[in-house]
Amino acid sequence: MSLRPWRDIARRKSRQIMVGSVPVGGDAPITVQTMTNTLTSDAKATIDQIRRCEEAGADIIRVSCPDVESTAAFRQIAKAARVPLVADIHFHYKRALEAADAGAACLRINPGNIGSSERVAEVVRAAKANGCAIRIGVNAGSLEKDLLEKYGEPCPEALVESALDHIRLLEEHDFREYKVAVKASDAFLAVAAYQQLAEAVDCPLHLGITEAGGLIGGTVKSAIGIGSLLWFGVGDTIRVSLSAEPEEEVRVGYEILKTLGLRTRGVRVVSCPSCARQGFDVIRTVQALEDALGHIKTPMSLSVLGCVVNGPGEARETDIGITGGGNGKHMVYLSGVTDHTIADADMIAHIVGLVEAKAAEIEAGSAVSMDTLHGKAA
Repeated sequence: MSLRPWRDIARRKSRQIMVGSVPVGGDAPITVQTMTNTLTSDAKATIDQIRRCEEAGADIIRVSCPDVESTAAFRQIAKAARVPLVADIHFHYKRALEAADAGAACLRINPGNIGSSERVAEVVRAAKANGCAIRIGVNAGSLEKDLLEKYGEPCPEALVESALDHIRLLEEHDFREYKVAVKASDAFLAVAAYQQLAEAVDCPLHLGITEAGGLIGGTVKSAIGIGSLLWFGVGDTIRVSLSAEPEEEVRVGYEILKTLGLRTRGVRVVSCPSCARQGFDVIRTVQALEDALGHIKTPMSLSVLGCVVNGPGEARETDIGITGGGNGKHMVYLSGVTDHTIADADMIAHIVGLVEAKAAEIEAGSAVSMDTLHGKAA
């Protein structure tokens, strides 16, 4: 019995596959993915972007391979990457063969637009020969014509039927190292389709709300859609689709997982929206601290509150806390206990130093995060 059962999430039991060295499904941590938006034929630009995504915490990165020039550059890109790469393939099955040979850990395909059964068989043979997984990607915006005619519009049943048809194509060729996505830009449609699919299959599911929008709108839509499914226990790997830089997708993905207590990375910030009671400029302080602490990968927590109404209570639950006080003197809490005061001018540098020191202690095993003690860490 959990100490806090209202925080528990019972994950759907899926079978596990490997995407390169990264396990997906089963009891493996839910992985965070993103996709490059550089020209893949420009290996340097693509590798540079991959490096930024890796630094942000991406577990798996997808790279589009629309032409021969892209798959030719993919070999160099795959060698440089520190995380497994997924080759995104549409229509041209030979690109899948080339990408598999060039080092792809996974092929993202829609078996229905690859062509004949023999072409699908060739892709499967290439995947088996190179140890590649396959991700079946069903999308409401590109459903097969016969399914649109049958159902009249994209609907959960149509997405699931498409996914099951594609699964059948792979399994007819004795291939089971696959994961599946049934994405839509409509969060209601996507959630319903994933719920239905989760009951019909045992394979890992790749979650996403496709074409979600810009940084703010897309984050909200993705948090509602992906977050709802994860809360239900559905989902093994996620990609937040934003009209923003791919490293932002990674950060948002981790924030969704952190909020649900499914996975932690870096500093979890608790902060107030600020009001007339604030003893310091909370908004600007939080912005400065988030920028200054982006390099911290150790899971831990920091509370930044402008006054004593909720500040002491929140500080008791976090590793480092600061609460606004009078006369430019603010109370600092360490491991939930009041410790000392700090003046405005020194506050940001001082808090950064405290966080860095605490992170080092946690990494060395000489300290434990308050999030672990309070059951908020995955």
